[in-house]
Amino acid sequence: MTPGITAAVGPQRCPRCGYQGQGVPYFSRTGHVGLLIGVSLFTYGLGGLAYWLARRRHYICPNCGLGWEHAARALPAAGPDGSPPALASDSSMPLPSGGLKRRFVGAAMILFASFLIMMGIIEVEAAAIAVGSVFGAGGSGMFFWGWKALQERRQALTTGLQRKILRLATQKGGTLTVTEVAADLNLSLPAAEKVLTQMDDGFRVRSDITQDGILLFEFPEVQHRNRLEPGNA
Repeated sequence: MTPGITAAVGPQRCPRCGYQGQGVPYFSRTGHVGLLIGVSLFTYGLGGLAYWLARRRHYICPNCGLGWEHAARALPAAGPDGSPPALASDSSMPLPSGGLKRRFVGAAMILFASFLIMMGIIEVEAAAIAVGSVFGAGGSGMFFWGWKALQERRQALTTGLQRKILRLATQKGGTLTVTEVAADLNLSLPAAEKVLTQMDDGFRVRSDITQDGILLFEFPEVQHRNRLEPGNA
């Protein structure tokens, strides 16, 4: 069984959305089927065939569509006393590929297609224009595929940082400052503030400025849980 291609044996956990279970075939997703049809129409079937051959054995998360090669082993069941299982370490959740090669190949195909089309127009060669159109459509699809992978990687990075911040908030009693997050997670101050600001929804995470001018980020659910612990009533 080739790693990263076929579904892994046993339940897995998606690092992006948290789904636990088995992956599903790549082309079971409606969006992927639509992309396959679109690429086929604009490439006389050649791009669609190449796309299908490249992805036909891949599996994805049925919930969010992330490649199942990035899934981690599912969390164990809760303990006999009903306690939740320990969180998996970040090392068990490899980041998705950024799609750099796909974007590079796609851009190269688009440039080559532009050259063919230009030569076809200058030399009045319909064949060159047709071949250039095929390469252009295929390159556009390849570049879009790589760009989508880049967005998925950025989202995975953000999700991973948010998980770490939540664990840190639990350790600190439900209140954090930008400086604490930057120091504990080895981030720059602007990066730490950006992630905290993204998490600030006014409900689960709230920001406030003290009388001393200190920006605090509060996690009410964490604070509420601490107050309910034995001895804190």
